[in-house]
Amino acid sequence: MSWTNGLLTSCLVLASLLFSSEAVPISVDKTKVKVPEETVQEPPQSVDTGLHYDRYLREVIDFLEKDQHFREKLHNTDMEDIKQGKLAKELDFVSHHVRTKLDELKRQEVSRLRTLIKAKQDIEGGNDMAVDHQALLKQFEYLNHMNPHTFEVEDLDRLIKSATKDLENFDKERHEEFKRYEMMKEHERREHLKTLDEEGRKKEEEHYEEMKKKHADHPKVNHPGSQDQLKEVWEEADGLDPEDFDPKTFFNLHDTNGDGFFDEQELEALFTKELEKIYDPTNEEDDMVEMEEERLRMREHVMNEVDANKDRLVSLDEFLIATKKKEFLEPDSWETLEQNQAYTEEEMREFEEHLAKQEEDLNLKAVDLQKQREELERQQEQLNAQKIQLQQAVEHMERLKKTEQPSEVHEVLQHDQALLTEHQPAPPDQEHPAAQNDIAQQDLSQGHPNQSQDGQPLPHDPNSVHGAP
Repeated sequence: MSWTNGLLTSCLVLASLLFSSEAVPISVDKTKVKVPEETVQEPPQSVDTGLHYDRYLREVIDFLEKDQHFREKLHNTDMEDIKQGKLAKELDFVSHHVRTKLDELKRQEVSRLRTLIKAKQDIEGGNDMAVDHQALLKQFEYLNHMNPHTFEVEDLDRLIKSATKDLENFDKERHEEFKRYEMMKEHERREHLKTLDEEGRKKEEEHYEEMKKKHADHPKVNHPGSQDQLKEVWEEADGLDPEDFDPKTFFNLHDTNGDGFFDEQELEALFTKELEKIYDPTNEEDDMVEMEEERLRMREHVMNEVDANKDRLVSLDEFLIATKKKEFLEPDSWETLEQNQAYTEEEMREFEEHLAKQEEDLNLKAVDLQKQREELERQQEQLNAQKIQLQQAVEHMERLKKTEQPSEVHEVLQHDQALLTEHQPAPPDQEHPAAQNDIAQQDLSQGHPNQSQDGQPLPHDPNSVHGAP
């Protein structure tokens, strides 16, 4: 099972790309260690490929490995046929149980991608926008997004080709990232020098040159993968006599997962002793980022020299063949990073121009944002002024209500009194003057009951009303 897992992983994943400096050989004398009794070992776990769909890839491989027909076809298929998609066609012949599980894995992966798309949209502030998942899923080439429900031949073909392509570009992208790191470090050094006076720049340049010399002053570095380099590991890490060096025994000692192959992690672990000659994390002049780039360079060199079928794994046969070559026995000297600058002056010039353009764009954006801020502040001031004016108007109206209410009440009362006076009969002594005048004229024409025609008073009549006491 362990051998099958290693072969399947080598064909579908094409390599294990976990860059770790912690997996180092243990310094122990293997000649004094008792060989333990044989026990049933679980298959070694696959190393993380570094791909964003690594988990999906692993799960697909694990279930395909459980199908006997697929394992047999894999054993009889070479790498080129796998890359061309011939192995994917065998998916039609795997068991129903495996196909059902693969369908489920694909549905879970599509769901995961949709969740990622939604989360990205939420972060970018597009909560109210409709999401076209089908259009966005096109960017994920390792599965057929048009059929999100079942795992078909095309899905396996896409997965193999995408993993092959992505893994082959992985080292290239890391080199480019390291180059940018080195150029940025140099750019920042140059910018720092501009802030110093002449004396300060002189001291800084002298210190820089001194650090470079200290870093370059280290023991000879053996050619990676050469007999001298492996013998040093055999002696210092394994505690064995260099005169007893045996390539096959060495391979078995350092094939840590026992799958019959050197993967990239196991190869990189072999270079730790060489890297310790050049880099010390306690030294100011030693950069640990550069150490990992050196480790990557060494591993790539050995892979190019030894990995005959380019599956990014070194088999025992490939290793033994390489140990018989002249390059293994009489290698050229190894040039370290300080002897091979990661960038050219032309690349440095273009990098700084790019940084200057970025800075200019950022400054323009900053000016634009400042203008927007000032405009918002101006509008806010206008709103505040309008708010104050409105508040003042409200207060003024309240004051008017308080001061004008008594006079208004007085006017209403006068108006009501006038209406009452108009509609009620007046008392006799308060009749209208015109009415009183008419009565007077009537009295004159008819004569007063107590007067004679000539106006003289009549004699008192005791029975008269007017004469009543």
